[in-house]
Amino acid sequence: MKKHIVAAAVLGMFGIAAHAQSSVTLYGIIDAGITYANKVATANGHDSLVKYGDGVAQGSRWGLRGAEDLGGGLKAIFVLESGFNSGDGTLGQGGALFGRQAYVGLSKNEFGSLTFGRQYSFSTDYLGGNYTMGSQTPAGNYAYHINDVDQLTSSRINNAVKFSSASFYGVTFGAMYGFSNTTNFAGSPTTTAGGTTTQGSSSAYSFGVNYAQGPFGIGAAYTKIRFPNGATPAFSVSIANVNTLGLHDLETFGVGARYTIAAAVIWANWTHTKFEPITAGSSKLNNYEIGGRYAFTPALSAGLGYTFSKLDDNFEGKWHQVNAVVDYALSKRTDVYAIGAYQKASGSNNGVPVQAEIGSAASFIGNAGANTQFVTRVGLRHKF
Repeated sequence: MKKHIVAAAVLGMFGIAAHAQSSVTLYGIIDAGITYANKVATANGHDSLVKYGDGVAQGSRWGLRGAEDLGGGLKAIFVLESGFNSGDGTLGQGGALFGRQAYVGLSKNEFGSLTFGRQYSFSTDYLGGNYTMGSQTPAGNYAYHINDVDQLTSSRINNAVKFSSASFYGVTFGAMYGFSNTTNFAGSPTTTAGGTTTQGSSSAYSFGVNYAQGPFGIGAAYTKIRFPNGATPAFSVSIANVNTLGLHDLETFGVGARYTIAAAVIWANWTHTKFEPITAGSSKLNNYEIGGRYAFTPALSAGLGYTFSKLDDNFEGKWHQVNAVVDYALSKRTDVYAIGAYQKASGSNNGVPVQAEIGSAASFIGNAGANTQFVTRVGLRHKF
């Protein structure tokens, strides 16, 4: 009896799919490997570390995406995407079930899409996804700028309404707003009787524009997040003692471009981020990146990039980082890669020496115990 019920349900689903021209796709990425880092901070100074590393080239994930044809070119769309750690099977993004993305909306080919839920900002969509070494090579999270303060790889906005346009002669644009979901519209922090200041409710907005036609692409994006640490899961801003103060505002703007020449791709980007801690003055971080990738064969490619980061005002510091990567595709869905990254830091944050942070929140290794750090990795990535 149960078999008949299951069979009827399956046939019913196929019937609905054929009638409404609906589709649901299961997809995912598993990225794993071994990472070595020198000068990782310990209680007694620093030491080298060899570890199992997950989600470096791309965060490991699985997801469902679907579309239903409503007629007249209008579609209902959804995405549910969950991040996980392949080493121990635990959920990523602070344990949220669909912490990477969770949204539903409507789309029309001639206009674009309007979606509702947890979604990426345009800093991630347009800049991080097109004009960085992190997106153009398997260097991934090791190559994105310090701790992703400029929101190029993990800027996910809760309670968001987002419009993304269709392409008009290569131009796309969009805007989004993330609600705080509180009656305290100012999102002000509160102070307890003991004098402890807590986060206000997180809200955000983001805008972006991108042009991609032929071998050339250029884009710009702006994102502002109020009380990012008040979001669930919280945003991470781990530059020295900045995060311990809690953030009132995180505001970032950037531009990027890339050009393809035969088997080579070159890119460059600049981001300017201003962050204002709740109990201290504001600071700004400028990142300048340039890099390129060359395909020796359809399967074998290599990339090289350089980033200079400068932190000014209330907190100060400088970081130079060089990234190198070699990637070999075993198939269309599986590749092996090797990464090397070196970073040198200088300056101080209110008297606290600035240290290299390749191994910080963005790359899942652990803060450096000195002003230089070297990281290397061999990894395997499979897409399904």
